[in-house]
Amino acid sequence: MSADGCSDPSVVEWEKDKLMMMTACDDGRRRVYESGDKGESWTEALGTLSRVWGKKKDGEAKNVGSGFITATLDGDGTEKRNVMLVTLPVYSTENEKEKGKLHLWLTDNTHIVDIGPVSEKDDDAASSLLYKSAGSGEQEKKEDKLIALYEKKNVGENKPSPGMVSVVLTEELKRVKEVLATWKKVDERVSKLCPSPIAEQDTSTANACSAVNITAGLVGFLSGKFSNGKWKDEYLGVNATVKGGVGTENGVKFIGRGAGAEWPVGRQGENQLYHFANYNFTLVATVSIHGEPKEENPIPLIGVKMNDDNKNTVLLGLSYNKERQWQVWGSAGKKTEKHSSGWEPGTTHQVAIVLQNGTQGSVYVDGQRVGGSPFDLEDKGSKEISHFFIGADGGNAGKQEDVPLTVTNVLLYNRPLN
Repeated sequence: MSADGCSDPSVVEWEKDKLMMMTACDDGRRRVYESGDKGESWTEALGTLSRVWGKKKDGEAKNVGSGFITATLDGDGTEKRNVMLVTLPVYSTENEKEKGKLHLWLTDNTHIVDIGPVSEKDDDAASSLLYKSAGSGEQEKKEDKLIALYEKKNVGENKPSPGMVSVVLTEELKRVKEVLATWKKVDERVSKLCPSPIAEQDTSTANACSAVNITAGLVGFLSGKFSNGKWKDEYLGVNATVKGGVGTENGVKFIGRGAGAEWPVGRQGENQLYHFANYNFTLVATVSIHGEPKEENPIPLIGVKMNDDNKNTVLLGLSYNKERQWQVWGSAGKKTEKHSSGWEPGTTHQVAIVLQNGTQGSVYVDGQRVGGSPFDLEDKGSKEISHFFIGADGGNAGKQEDVPLTVTNVLLYNRPLN
């Protein structure tokens, strides 16, 4: 048992001279630790996988070991990628009773995708995974295999456990490779985007944009996949919910009072794929404001809200007003800043919100910080983030002035960008 009340460790080797350990903890969230000295010391991986997976809403969950392995797989038959495969329960409510099924999860230590269930009924006990790579010999059939082993639950109080169940995950492995192929295609597409207007306008070097690795630490990407009120993450992670939006080529146009999008963090509930955002993140978007406000109140553009007993406090946000000024506001108080260029109707701007070490926030427009220095967000304390908002912030949304807004190519990173 660790100092954090965690037990049942599963350890894998990840990259060169690095170990990863997943544990089951008393508070219900799975903590993941990293070690770069062969296990002599461990640091919680708060920026990637730790505390992503949780427990059922009500009742205590028994601490059990998870399936946790690494593999080198290809998604399109050419380039191979190192990944981790995990089996953990996912709970759903059925007839007012929460039932858990083991699900297979895929991650490359940046992106995370739920591949789907691998057990039947409410089997959510201890599990493990086995992977066999494809053979290379002439006599050996060239195919790889993924197998899940899990403990079958007791069928009654006085009946013995049926023991272990073995499941060959043929379709699931196929799905894993499809996801990897998708990740690769999205990486290639994002790599063609210029990370900032400043680099885009820099003609002093031909590769001003390519000099920056725009996909390093990139977790989520909202672009042109929008339908039925869902703005889908191109990396197959967490989707955003949209109100009052219509799809455009690379994003969404928000029209009407209260129009906007919510991209959940803590609001996801049991499993929070973007839990890293409580410590470090960068949220980047390309925006264009169509029209001019007539009312005095500033109009929210983009930001992040806290999960604080239904108060929905804005931790950090960017808005604009009829004087064509940018305004930063949140838990540190409101502050109107005169940006060097202000904003212009119909003009494309790149905006970014950055959180560093959970306590310092910054807002940027077109590569320049709004305000002279980062904002102190010490008031955040132990409160966690609820969601990101784009457009309306949800607070008196119906009263917010209707100024059409187009948002494209929204990028979410698990690190503060320079």
